[in-house]
Amino acid sequence: MPANIYVRPKASAPPAMPPQLMPQPPIAPLVPPVHVVDLMTAEGSAAFGARWKGMEAKLVECPALSDAMPEFRTTYDIDPHAELRGFDDSAWPEIAATELGAKRGGGMVSFFWFRTTLTVPANVMGFATNGAKTVLTVNVDDYAEVWVDGAMPRAAGRPSPATIQGFNMPNRLVLCDAVAVGEKFEIAVFAINGPISAAPANFLWFREAKIEFYR
Repeated sequence: MPANIYVRPKASAPPAMPPQLMPQPPIAPLVPPVHVVDLMTAEGSAAFGARWKGMEAKLVECPALSDAMPEFRTTYDIDPHAELRGFDDSAWPEIAATELGAKRGGGMVSFFWFRTTLTVPANVMGFATNGAKTVLTVNVDDYAEVWVDGAMPRAAGRPSPATIQGFNMPNRLVLCDAVAVGEKFEIAVFAINGPISAAPANFLWFREAKIEFYR
């Protein structure tokens, strides 16, 4: 089955392993990086060959899982599922890097997908990248979930950099401990306006998107 096809579950399923035994995703360094590239500039995104695409996501009603309690006949899912590796976003509008910070969504409870592919160059603005620890940092107002190559790095009960970090908090994901020139990373950022239970009278904004390098 193609990687970019989403199949909605019909019944509940246990996790692949007990949550307590899941390995913790790598945590980004707390020391200052040796080099930073701002992906919200034309020059920064161009250095990685990044072409940003964006599309609103919506809640859709669907049948409840077959083993739900009988009073629950329906539930909700997100559409589209643009986190999938190889997802076809060719028909989506392109967003200029300098426009990533523009307001998105209709306000209140709203959701928006941002997608791009980052290709690591040999040299980016005077910095030789080969072998460097590479970290993606994004900050979405208000919340973000980040997928890399179709996976959201997370572990139950532990710091999980790809999941919601808190109100207007950065997500910092280690893309690679020792990156290779030409390595590609498919990025999907799911932006969420919140708090969801206190629907705000404002919109979604990308506040920060950058690549940090460490030696």
